[in-house]
Amino acid sequence: MVKQTIQIFARVKPTVRKQQQGIYSIDESEKLTPSLEIILPRDLADGFVNNKRESYKFKFQRIFDQDANQETVFENIAKPVAESVLAGYNGTIFAYGQTGSGKTFTITGGAERYSDRGIIPRTLSYIFEQLQKDTSKIYTTHISYLEIYNECGYDLLDPRHEASSLEDLPKVTILEDPDQNIHLKNLSLHQATTEEEALNLLFLGDTNRMIAETPMNQASTRSHCIFTIHLSSKEPGSATVRHAKLHLVDLAGSERVAKTGVGGQLLTEAKYINLSLHYLEQVIIALSEKHRSHIPYRNSMMTSVLRDSLGGNCMTTMIATLSLEKRNMDESISTCRFAQRVALIRNEAVLNEEIDPRLMIIRLQKEIQELKDELAVVTGEQRTDALTEAELLQLEKLITSFLEDQDPESRLEVGADMRKIHHCFHHLKKLANGKKIHGQSTVSLEMEDQNCQEPLKEEEHKKLRAILQQRDDEINILVNMLKKEKKKAQDALHLSSMDRNDCRHSQSPPLPPGNSAGLLPSSAPTQGQDSSTLSNRPSLLHRKTGMREEMSLGRQEAFEIFKRDHADSVTIEDNKQILKQRFSEAKALGEHINEARSKIGRLKEEITQRHLQQVALGISENMAAPSGPDLLEEKLRSQLEEEKRRYKTMFTCLKALKVEIEHLQLLMEKAKVKLQKEFEAWWAEEATSLQVNSLAVKSPSHMKPFPLTPESQHERSLLLSNRSDVNARKSLPSPHPILHSQAQSSTGASLDDSLPERPTSSIPLTGDSQTDSDILAFIKARQSILQKKCCQ
Repeated sequence: MVKQTIQIFARVKPTVRKQQQGIYSIDESEKLTPSLEIILPRDLADGFVNNKRESYKFKFQRIFDQDANQETVFENIAKPVAESVLAGYNGTIFAYGQTGSGKTFTITGGAERYSDRGIIPRTLSYIFEQLQKDTSKIYTTHISYLEIYNECGYDLLDPRHEASSLEDLPKVTILEDPDQNIHLKNLSLHQATTEEEALNLLFLGDTNRMIAETPMNQASTRSHCIFTIHLSSKEPGSATVRHAKLHLVDLAGSERVAKTGVGGQLLTEAKYINLSLHYLEQVIIALSEKHRSHIPYRNSMMTSVLRDSLGGNCMTTMIATLSLEKRNMDESISTCRFAQRVALIRNEAVLNEEIDPRLMIIRLQKEIQELKDELAVVTGEQRTDALTEAELLQLEKLITSFLEDQDPESRLEVGADMRKIHHCFHHLKKLANGKKIHGQSTVSLEMEDQNCQEPLKEEEHKKLRAILQQRDDEINILVNMLKKEKKKAQDALHLSSMDRNDCRHSQSPPLPPGNSAGLLPSSAPTQGQDSSTLSNRPSLLHRKTGMREEMSLGRQEAFEIFKRDHADSVTIEDNKQILKQRFSEAKALGEHINEARSKIGRLKEEITQRHLQQVALGISENMAAPSGPDLLEEKLRSQLEEEKRRYKTMFTCLKALKVEIEHLQLLMEKAKVKLQKEFEAWWAEEATSLQVNSLAVKSPSHMKPFPLTPESQHERSLLLSNRSDVNARKSLPSPHPILHSQAQSSTGASLDDSLPERPTSSIPLTGDSQTDSDILAFIKARQSILQKKCCQ
């Protein structure tokens, strides 16, 4: 443990030629601590009686005058902190001062000359140089870059930072564990194996920073930025890992709004900057007081992130940047006073060491195996994880005899083997759960019997009446639809027969009327096709019931006919085919992606196993790890990179397919909704017109018989003649007219006998035997239900 106060340094910014230089002096005698004296001569405009102080003196570890270069600043300030980080201690360097005093130039550096590099790039170069020299340890370096803008945290290394606005980026939030350790959510850690990679990350973060022009500074940073280097080190074969982190903080400069005269967004930024610096000063004051119990770290995000750096486990250094021009003397004195308070804070830096969990697992597994071997030697038997079949049968017999024993003092003796004890408890639990389930099933069966014996309630009667009314409406609509389709088929048949008769009369002498129907070869297939369509409708209906379970059978059949004749049916079918093709492509691509993902995981596991084998070999044989590269590991890593590139390419294609599939699904959903709405409107219109017609026809006292008009008799005879013509052509394809007419008359008679007579009902029939029989069976079942209700 290292106990020391926060080290404070001062750096004076070179003055601009146009500005008037303030009066100050630096005393760097070897015996005393270096001090800075600022002199403010009295102004005659304030009057003869003027009690203002003329001299202010402040002490620092070292003061860098205007001619100090970046290399000198790094050697005296950052290099000792970097060495402590390499040794395993946490470190922090932060710059504080007013806006335009040179904080960003000191921390990050200038972009004009290579010699103007700041503390961050020089520290990175020094750390990686030391890592290359020290081959006795294995080092791992990670980089993070946090920006605090208007009290909101953002990740400057987020790849979306350049393409998106600041509000669209994920915000970095602070989480605190029970041990009061701070964790930053949504802040990415990037591994850097070389100095070039680390500098690239630094340049990426600097390009994403919030910079604006103010009256005090042409390129003023409007946010606090914390560049963190995470360093892990481990000796080969050792189970101890050292972790250290180095915070390099560039604070935004404080400014007096009355002096700068900014407004708008710059004024908002200035308010947030001054407020966060005020909270930082509150934390510094609270830490400098000895008997202070509460430290207000949570007032701002910056003080929460820097909790360890301020009075915690860290070796902290502060750089006070001063602009000793005459117009900025008051702000420079305020900065020096702040530095003097910071110098009173004492930190306790601890060496951060922990045990490598992977090596600990290997050691514990080895120790467990050794203990098992010793136990087997002592007991004389080798124990396995599972019991044998003979042991399981013996335990079940013991449990059965224990449960059947009526003695209350009987015991179940299975010995001290925990496997047998756990098996006995598991078996008893299974028996208890089986009895509980059996008891619940018995109770549920009794309740169901009681519910079945209860009479139907009045609400159920109302529901049944409503369902019956709905089925009546559906039957009427379907009958009308069947009539319309039959009429269309008959009209087409009649027109074709008329055309053929005209052709026959124009080409040959007239034939007997009995043979006219026999010479129409195209009429029978047309009607046969219509009848086959009507007969195939139930099978089509059964295939579509899963899509519209809320519809009844009648409405579903009507919907199929409506959809078949709709204008958008072709578009829907085309979209379905394209969607099926895209789904198959996406499925195949997903299988390839899963294969690539599994292969990546397998390669990672092989690399990890290779590392563990080398470490375990070093532990067992007390040998150092080979310094040269491992050829097998290099080959595995090249395969892993190749698979990652292949995975990314396929994943991009899959995302594009997903967008196209979602678009097609949206189009199909819109078309289906439109079709459903139009069908519902048409169905409601048909039901309304049907109810109006039925009310006009029905009588309130009794039901009138359905009159058989001459038109319906003509339709029936025409239907019978058409059917006889179809059957005759199917059974007797003879060219002789006499035999053909006889077959026609016999078939027509058989069909006439098979057709049922029309009942006296207000329900109109179609003329089709199968359809009419279904309608009559439904009406008969309905009347029987109504009679049973009346009897009750």
